[in-house]
Amino acid sequence: MGAQNKVIAGDYIGKIAGVSLGQLYIATSFGKPMYLNKQNVEAYELITDEQRKSAASGVIRGAVGATLLGPVGLLAGLSAKNKGIYIVAIKFRDGKNSLLEVDDKFYKALIKTMF
Repeated sequence: MGAQNKVIAGDYIGKIAGVSLGQLYIATSFGKPMYLNKQNVEAYELITDEQRKSAASGVIRGAVGATLLGPVGLLAGLSAKNKGIYIVAIKFRDGKNSLLEVDDKFYKALIKTMF
């Protein structure tokens, strides 16, 4: 099963994340997306990484998730194990935080957008 491409915890939970015409967004409400770009995003952190199979990295991911998003972030950080699925914590400039589950296409676009 592939990535959900949506917000799984925090602000905007349940909202769809997507890429349209090279722009990343979270569909916050009809006709008004929250764009994921340098103007709106203060920081992002990949929770899932190449060391995701080791117990130590699971604890680290869980700690990062707990720091950013509380207990739900902790569970998501610990359970992220599927290849091609990325769990990304986003800290917005307006103080909101979201945890997203995204696919490879979305994640690569995020990296490109933030550099």
